[in-house]
Amino acid sequence: MNTALNAARRAEDIAYLTSNPTDIDLVVIGGGITGVGIALDAVTRGLNTVLLERRDLGFGTSRWSSKLAHGGLRYLAKFEVGIALHSAKERGLLMEHNAPHLVRALPQVALLGADTNLVQKAAMRMGFIAGDMLRIAAGTSSSVLPRSRFAGKKETLSLCPTASTDKLHGSWVNYDGQMIDDARIVTAVARTAAGEGARIITQAEVIEAHGTGVTIRDGLDGSEFSISAQAVVNATGVWAGVVDPEIKVRPSRGTHIVVDAATVGHPTGALTVPLPGSISRYVFLLPQQFDRVYIGLTDEDTPGPIPDVPPTPEDDIEFILEAINRGLGTKLTRKDVIGAFTGLRPLIDTGGDGSTADLSRRHSTIEAPNGLISIVGGKYTEFRLMAEEAIDEILQRKGLRAGPCRTRSLPYVGAPNHPAMLRVAKADLAQLPASLVERYGYEAPAVVAEAEIERPLDRVAGLDITRAEIAFAVTHEGALTVDDVLDRRTRIGLVERDRTAAYEEVNSIVQAVRAHTE
Repeated sequence: MNTALNAARRAEDIAYLTSNPTDIDLVVIGGGITGVGIALDAVTRGLNTVLLERRDLGFGTSRWSSKLAHGGLRYLAKFEVGIALHSAKERGLLMEHNAPHLVRALPQVALLGADTNLVQKAAMRMGFIAGDMLRIAAGTSSSVLPRSRFAGKKETLSLCPTASTDKLHGSWVNYDGQMIDDARIVTAVARTAAGEGARIITQAEVIEAHGTGVTIRDGLDGSEFSISAQAVVNATGVWAGVVDPEIKVRPSRGTHIVVDAATVGHPTGALTVPLPGSISRYVFLLPQQFDRVYIGLTDEDTPGPIPDVPPTPEDDIEFILEAINRGLGTKLTRKDVIGAFTGLRPLIDTGGDGSTADLSRRHSTIEAPNGLISIVGGKYTEFRLMAEEAIDEILQRKGLRAGPCRTRSLPYVGAPNHPAMLRVAKADLAQLPASLVERYGYEAPAVVAEAEIERPLDRVAGLDITRAEIAFAVTHEGALTVDDVLDRRTRIGLVERDRTAAYEEVNSIVQAVRAHTE
């Protein structure tokens, strides 16, 4: 079971495709969370599977989320009970089976103070009770995801030290799932699929696609070749309409800002502040790795061409600051913002003129006249379910035979019950930096052992990340460039000053590892 992705394996996979252009069962276009989820589901059912990504794993929307494995609470307010329950079930699978090393419980703190009115306070409590019922219905243990509760003023300020104390009586505390990082889960799913035999190829642009084949341009050498397949699926998110012009996607812009954790007292809980007049939309102050805090998010209609990296409007930053300051005693200013990021949600255009916040997050499977199948819409947390349903439908539409879905309890690489991790003891993890273990789980000892570089446990640019992790990104996680490492395998690049400080050392490690392995 070889889960390593690197330049050498990429070359081998391309050589296989050019030598065996008619042996493929399924081609997946797109290396975001939906694409890698589909590839994993397909290959574990026995389908000869190839995933093609024109840039890098997690390059698009999949790296711009709030890093929450949502239980679907928000969708109850819109009476989308099905989405809410599916989300709760998928969150439970991630936390208990698939990726317990990458998703953990996060206390969400809703103040009982001057920042909310009585209706909002009551609505939040009723919502949290409904969230408990969702957790129970989903079968998720309270030892994994605790039940909601009241916290007194002292505990509230312990969780969120700079929360407003104006008329503060305490808070409602609800628990949701938090990813260590969204792009890291994409990589983990892709590597798990590779371990099962899928061919995961980045820097491979699909320049023509139809129901039984694709033409590919190699992004490294510019060569072009074609392969045929029993089925081709378009999982390119907001770019779905580029691959199939018949598809209409209505992108919704979600922006977060980044501040130093010290600025808001190093919170351990996620401050949750409702928008004025709303009982279903909130801004969140979310503790993150590298001593950072992300605050967001927006939900704005964003028509027009889809950029590779969406810019962040200054109006979004001001909106978030104004919204979160309603719940803070120590107000944030523009000078406190050290970074920002914006993602585009791939919502299905239903033809209305209303707000994108009102559009459903349901996903759809659409078949073009030429037989190309596209998966559009959906939520990050539901990627496994989306993949299962997509493969079920592809098998039916194309008349293919395959085994049953195996992904409900399938552990991703790094999970304690993954076959490659069974010999790793907790004592082995205790000897390593806690942040390394948080990002790699039971694979952490291998990250250090595989690092053929000097000073593998030294920190990079003063950040809580080791040199070994940079090397591992190249040797095992498919990073081909320095940008792949800075912006996807790690999240150093989210803050420009961190990126600048780390660039020379990261580049040196990347070049040294490539020279050693090529």
